[in-house]
Amino acid sequence: MKLILASASPRRAEILRNAGFEFTVMPADADESQLPGEAPDAYVRRLAETKARAIREAVAGSAASGFVIGADTAVVIGDELLAKPLDAVDARRMLKLLSGRTHEVLTGIAVAPLGGGAIMTHVETTQVTFLPLSDSEVERYITTGEPFDKAGGYGIQGLAGKFISRIDGCYFNVMGLPVSRLWQMLRDVGWREKSEEGTK
Repeated sequence: MKLILASASPRRAEILRNAGFEFTVMPADADESQLPGEAPDAYVRRLAETKARAIREAVAGSAASGFVIGADTAVVIGDELLAKPLDAVDARRMLKLLSGRTHEVLTGIAVAPLGGGAIMTHVETTQVTFLPLSDSEVERYITTGEPFDKAGGYGIQGLAGKFISRIDGCYFNVMGLPVSRLWQMLRDVGWREKSEEGTK
């Protein structure tokens, strides 16, 4: 069965590849603006489903059976949703908000059957605690360029790993794709690995 990852994120592709999945990457173009009054969990769920649906429609008519995987990740602290920083000023603001506090990382996942039908969705939540950061630590981190393509302005798998004192939940969710949850969802909708196909 064919798997398509509707994301340009190299981290999501790396997670899937390291877990032994065979897949094709087809990034989906979606407006990532939060709707007025939209809750963070609804936001990531909607975007994940939008991406999966867009790619499913783009490959409509394909003879292949399989699924499209959509995902979207956001950082939430207090009542504020943090997406990717717009610039250095925005990254600085985000990192100072996270400093010495616990926040949540939410990833929406959508699994869309290529042949049509209902799209399965889920939102995974992980709590992440940051050590207090000095102004100079924030500035040094920003100059590395790492914050700019990551929700909340940091990457747990990179240089910011040393800032994080505790996580409660799935580590891979903080990277952008809770792979164990995704695997369970795929099993629930009937996906099987190549080695299992043809077996009972």
